[in-house]
Amino acid sequence: MIERLTVFCGSTPGHDPKWVELAHSVGRDLARRGIGVVYGAGGGGLMGALAQGALDEGGEVVGVIPTFMIEREWGRDDLTEVHVVETMHERKALMADLTSAFLALPGGMGTLEEIFEVWTWRQIGLLDKPVGFLDAGGFWTPLLDSLRGLGEAGFMSRASLDDIVVAPDLDAALAGLEARGVGTRLLTDLT
Repeated sequence: MIERLTVFCGSTPGHDPKWVELAHSVGRDLARRGIGVVYGAGGGGLMGALAQGALDEGGEVVGVIPTFMIEREWGRDDLTEVHVVETMHERKALMADLTSAFLALPGGMGTLEEIFEVWTWRQIGLLDKPVGFLDAGGFWTPLLDSLRGLGEAGFMSRASLDDIVVAPDLDAALAGLEARGVGTRLLTDLT
């Protein structure tokens, strides 16, 4: 069972308000299911909407943020828990330790970097927690098509591609993550 879900998503709202609405509804729906949210503690964009959706429903919201982001006033201090770390690497490792699974909502370079890193950790055996993309409205479809192209060119295994969850909505995403087996092994267990 997923107790906490790490959600990677945009720190900006994007051009279409439907993405902010999506993030808010994901936070709300996770809280209603009793699933805690782990995220990067950002206050703006999809990140802020995700947290607000969960908080509005009385849900658990755990943020992990580096000191430099606090100094730039990019974080929130009204979360259930806020963990302050020094580096982005520490941020991702702690987020991985605090979660049962990972899900990418719409976002940009940071979202991609985060989801690809944990997916890579899973593929090389450093992490046994499932990884997914919430492909609402086909947002991730162009990227996923490119990844299939990498597979066709021999740079990504079919097993790696088949291992990720790609779902059009939260219900399907959670079901897919559960089916992949919610992980328990922590990165700190490997050091």
